[in-house]
Amino acid sequence: MNRSIDGASERSKDTDFLQLDTAGAPPGGLTDWLAQRLREAVADGRLPVGDRLPATRVLAAELGVSRGVVTEAYRRLAEEGQVAGRGRGGTVVVAAPAPPAPPPAARPEPPLFRPDPGPEVFDALRAAPARIDLSPGRPDLAAFPRAAWLRAERAVLDGLSAHDLGYGDPRGTPELRRAVAHWLARNRGIRADPDEVLITAGTAQALALTGQALGRAGITEVAAEDPGSLGARQHLGHWLSATPPVPVDTEGVRVDELRATGAPAVLLTPAHQYPTGVVLGGERRRELLRWAGEGGLVIEDDYDAEHRHDRPPVPALRAALPDRVLYAGSVSKLLAPALRTGWLLVPPRFREDVLAAKRYADLGNPVLPQLVLARVMESGALERHLRLLRRRHRRRRDAMIAAVREHLPGATVHGAAAGLHLMLTLPADLGCTDTELATAALAHGVKVQPLSWHARLPYAQGLVLGYAAGGPGEIAEGVAVLGRLVRRSG
Repeated sequence: MNRSIDGASERSKDTDFLQLDTAGAPPGGLTDWLAQRLREAVADGRLPVGDRLPATRVLAAELGVSRGVVTEAYRRLAEEGQVAGRGRGGTVVVAAPAPPAPPPAARPEPPLFRPDPGPEVFDALRAAPARIDLSPGRPDLAAFPRAAWLRAERAVLDGLSAHDLGYGDPRGTPELRRAVAHWLARNRGIRADPDEVLITAGTAQALALTGQALGRAGITEVAAEDPGSLGARQHLGHWLSATPPVPVDTEGVRVDELRATGAPAVLLTPAHQYPTGVVLGGERRRELLRWAGEGGLVIEDDYDAEHRHDRPPVPALRAALPDRVLYAGSVSKLLAPALRTGWLLVPPRFREDVLAAKRYADLGNPVLPQLVLARVMESGALERHLRLLRRRHRRRRDAMIAAVREHLPGATVHGAAAGLHLMLTLPADLGCTDTELATAALAHGVKVQPLSWHARLPYAQGLVLGYAAGGPGEIAEGVAVLGRLVRRSG
């Protein structure tokens, strides 16, 4: 290749692939230069294992070099074991050099099960490897109705117009808002017009939008059940100045204690309180509605109300006092969290502010999954799926209760009548904290959550165990490990 006196290319060529530019190659050293650039890209992750390199003819043309230069560079990496030829599959990255070990000072990490978990703790917990995962909130993902979803997806795509592929309504597609309104009327006793439904990216976004709207209205404190969901409190509390705790007893939230906080709003899980599993009792419900009628605001997280086993359905609070209740639900526990689809019903006073927060957050959920979900819901497939889940969850719940009785006889089981998890309270003389027990369990391949994560007021030590995602044998084995650890700590 001709070079000028200073070694620069007379007509440098570059390519989008790794932003390679032959102007950086030394005279007479194109092959060495290209091989080194490829090694660096494999080492730093720009070319991860499994990536296919461009065809030699294509890359040579883009760089303006002979094909032999690219072929020789690929051959060198193949001899080093970093790439391999796969015939028609091309040349593929098959191995990367091991990253250098971090310096000793960078290795120690804070324990996962700290008594004061931060907002990153659930990301870390999900990423932690475990042989048996009894984390609460995990639905049975293996039961996802793939065939029904594929049928709905094909039907949607067959009838889709070019216009439908544009930006959608930030409130959600009319089809899904209508399907959600019908679903809530049939299953939760809520009468809502589809125009009142806002489609969100799960309950997490519903709480974030609510927090922003309340802040704009001057409401900066929302009381929260205690014990109550750490995750829900974190999502809402990110936008507020305070989330004062309100104790929960066997009848649900203590409304007298709620009044004592002076908070103008409260976050509740009344149909199946998280994590205790209690249902808001009749008299307590009437007391709460009186508080709301006097000006209080309820944020109702109806996170798994459809999953009931041994009790009759409980109507949503929203059905009784729609003007004082913001209602949030999702399909995360019905189908899969990966769909990131939920809904929010908002009283008129806050509707425009919530919609503005949604519009500026993402312009609305993706349209295609909304249309498919709407078809699944309206076809009856979702209700058939729910009936299947109830039978399966009941068997798994029974397996967990039997295992607890056998391996953790000193534990007390709470919340067995509904939901996807059990709460266990442990004896006061356990010999370790519940965070220490959860740490030891993870070291033995079993993932659980300590009850103390979800309580800010004084409360018993315990664990929160999910049973929806594992078979009876796996559940029994996981609880047996917990039993051995408890006996060892005593």
